[in-house]
Amino acid sequence: MTKYESDIKTISSPEEMVFAILSDLNNLSKLKDNPQMQEKLKDMEFNTDSCSFGIEGFGRVGFRITDRIPLNTIKFVSEHAPVTVYGAVELSKINNESTGMKLAIEADLPMMIKMMMEKKMVEGINMIADILAKALSKDNN
Repeated sequence: MTKYESDIKTISSPEEMVFAILSDLNNLSKLKDNPQMQEKLKDMEFNTDSCSFGIEGFGRVGFRITDRIPLNTIKFVSEHAPVTVYGAVELSKINNESTGMKLAIEADLPMMIKMMMEKKMVEGINMIADILAKALSKDNN
């Protein structure tokens, strides 16, 4: 398994609020309007436990929540992907008004795909983490 992790992002919102928003993926539907997301992901769909989107040149991919550990971790598994991908949003309280967030994904990628996609995976996970951190910060709500 190959693991990719984002940098730790600081969200200027309490961890209770961040966890509550991320625990219901319907809350992320406003990301459809983000120009960076629109550029990379097409036809985004959200419901309480899952989300899906199209990636140009790759096809449709989705993620479903498999576990919620209150105020700490939300775990995901891929759906409709050529390989199984496991993911997690890891939260940590910085203080009463700030939360640390890190995204992590793990996949059993064939060596050729791993070599071709390594840079894009790191860039992609950090881009998503940046967008989430900005969207979840109080000053942007």
